[in-house]
Amino acid sequence: MSKAKTLVLRAPGTNCDMEAAFAFEKAGADVSMVHIGELIRREKKLADYRIMVLPGGFTYGDDLGSGKVIANEIVTKLGDDVKLFVENGGLIIGICNGFQILVKSGLLPDPSHLNKIQKTTLTNNDSGKFECRWVNLKVNPESNCIFTKGIAKMYLPVAHGEGKFVADAETLKAVDVAVYYADANDTPTMSYPDNPNGSLNCIAGICDSSGRIFGLMPHPERYVTGSQHPRWTDESFSEQGNGFKIFENAVDWVKRL
Repeated sequence: MSKAKTLVLRAPGTNCDMEAAFAFEKAGADVSMVHIGELIRREKKLADYRIMVLPGGFTYGDDLGSGKVIANEIVTKLGDDVKLFVENGGLIIGICNGFQILVKSGLLPDPSHLNKIQKTTLTNNDSGKFECRWVNLKVNPESNCIFTKGIAKMYLPVAHGEGKFVADAETLKAVDVAVYYADANDTPTMSYPDNPNGSLNCIAGICDSSGRIFGLMPHPERYVTGSQHPRWTDESFSEQGNGFKIFENAVDWVKRL
């Protein structure tokens, strides 16, 4: 049985690293918080881990656009390490800013595009403002995504200013959509505020063809226990939050190897 050694990548401006680490530890992973500088200086090795987490936040202040600076660092300074990590069967999850990093580095929707071409992007919300709210999500049962197996729907928070998923028509047809923004009836929707940013095809998260690289704008790490629900004091909720199974699925997958 493999040990689910998990690396939570940190950089200046990361602010959801502790929540992501807590979620993976709760799921049974062996978690290390690693600054990107430690990987660049080879003080830590990506190859020593089975799961890499790109958490939410505002890396480098999003000064050149959300996730762009750290995406460039990954491509130019860690590209070979990341490519080998993917080829060796590693799992990657990017949440919010992490999703932005995955698409802007080219790792999603196809990791073979790393350092070659960016096929999709996440851009300014249609509302023209930062969206901080809870949303309904419908999981695509046809997706290859390892992280979402056994999940039908979720209720999770979003917190972003650049979350609108866009791509050309050909890419939109081919992309593996793992999670959709949905209305109260669990129907994918383009209507605001259920779709908080105007993402094309109601896309809230995608994965690569292997199902091992997953990016999503909503924050599953912010709802792994029932008391994190906004109405937990007024209503009865299970001890486990909607987002927890995403982390549990990843850890279980690694442990079965």
